[in-house]
Amino acid sequence: MTNPTNDPSRRSFVEVAPDSHFPIQNLPYGVCRPRAGGSARCCTAIGDRIVDLAALESLGLLPDISEQPVFSVSSLNAFAALGRTAWSAVRRAVSDLLDVDNSVLRDNAEWQQQVFSEQSAVDMLLPMEVGDYTDFYSSKEHATNVGIMFRGVDNALQPNWLHLPVGYHGRASSVVVSGHPIRRPSGQKMPPDADTPVFGPSQAMDFELEMGFYIGPGTEVGQAVAADTAEDRIFGMSLVNDWSARDIQRWEYVPLGPFLGKNFATSVAPWIVSLEALEPFRCDGPEQSPAPLSYLGGNARHAFDVQLEVALTTAQMPARHVLSRSNFRYLYWSMTQQLAHHTCNGCNVNPGDLLASGTISGSTADSLGSMLELAWKGERPVALPSGESRKMLQDGDTVIMSGFAQGDGYRIGFGEVTGEITSA
Repeated sequence: MTNPTNDPSRRSFVEVAPDSHFPIQNLPYGVCRPRAGGSARCCTAIGDRIVDLAALESLGLLPDISEQPVFSVSSLNAFAALGRTAWSAVRRAVSDLLDVDNSVLRDNAEWQQQVFSEQSAVDMLLPMEVGDYTDFYSSKEHATNVGIMFRGVDNALQPNWLHLPVGYHGRASSVVVSGHPIRRPSGQKMPPDADTPVFGPSQAMDFELEMGFYIGPGTEVGQAVAADTAEDRIFGMSLVNDWSARDIQRWEYVPLGPFLGKNFATSVAPWIVSLEALEPFRCDGPEQSPAPLSYLGGNARHAFDVQLEVALTTAQMPARHVLSRSNFRYLYWSMTQQLAHHTCNGCNVNPGDLLASGTISGSTADSLGSMLELAWKGERPVALPSGESRKMLQDGDTVIMSGFAQGDGYRIGFGEVTGEITSA
C-alpha cells in the first residue's frame, strides 16, 4: 500500500519552494537551540521553517509513543531507540498536521507561534549523542583508485575487499556538526626521500564525501543483526565529511590502519533523513561478484538514488565551485551488509551509533569523492576559477557537501555539511 506521507501531490500550508530540501514528503529529524535563548529540543523542517517537535509533544498533537517525553531533550537518541513503529507514527502525525487541508495548525495562530520558527533563528546542534563511530570503505571505485595510486593496477584491491565490507573504528568524541571549524592537525610524517620522520602540521588535508546512518534500537553483546532485518535498526541517514590528513595517515596506517590521520574531526550534517522518506528512491546497488557469503545477504533494493555534490570556497574565491558530483547508489556494499558484518561476531550497537559509508566515488573523473583522487595524489592539481589550484586543502578553504533525491516536483534533501580549514 502506498504511504500517504510520500504522495508527490501532498502539499503543506507552509510555503515550500520547489527546490527546497525540506518539503512535506521529507520531514527530517534534527536538534536545535533558539538563538534568542532557550533549551535544545528536537525538531523537523518544512521549507525554510523549523517545526518544534517538543512543542507539538507538549500540546498533545503527537501520538503517545513513550511514557516519558522524547523531544524536549538535546538529542534524538531516546526517540530513535523506540523503533520503526514509533518513527512512522510521528512522521505520519506531523505530515497530517502540516497538510494544506488540515486546519488544526493552519488556523491556530497561537499554536503556530509556539511550533514554528525560521531556520535562521536557531542554531543546529549534533542530532545524536554518538557513542561509537565506524567508518567503512565501501566504494569499489574509491578503493580501486587508492589501490592503483599506492600499489599499482595489478594489486589495486586487497584480496578480502570483494568478500566483506572493510571498516575501522573511528573516534566518536571528535564528531562535530556542520559549521564547526576544522583545525589543521599535527602529527608524525615521513617526508619524501627522508630517513626519519618529522612532527608538524599536516600538509595534505583532504575531504571525503560520505553518507552515514544512525542506529535506532540497539542490540545486546553477542547478538548479530541479520541482513534482512537490518533496516529496522537504521534510524536514518545523514551527510558525512570524513576529514583526512593524508601525510599523517600514509606514515602511520601500516599495519593497523587509520589513527591520528582521521580521528581529529568528522563533520556531520544536522539533519537525519528517514528511510521512509527515501523509500520512493530505493534502487539496486552494483552487481556483486563473487556473491557475498549468505550472512551478508545481497544489495538488491538496498541502495537509494541520492545525488551528492562537493563544492569549495577559498579566501580568494568566495563563490562556490563544484568539485565533484557523485551518487549514494554507487556504493558496492550496502548499509544492511555493513550492519550485518559489523555485528556478525556479536559486537553490540547502541542508539546513536554512527556508521559511515567511506568515500563515495563514481567511475568518471568528475564523480570522485576526495581531493586525493581529483588531483590524483598531487600529480594533476585541480584548477579553480580564481586562478588558484589545489593538490590538497589550504587554510581558509571551506568544503560544502550536499545531497538530495529528486522526486516528481519535489526533492528529499539532506541539507549541507560544511567545514572551514583553520590553521594548526
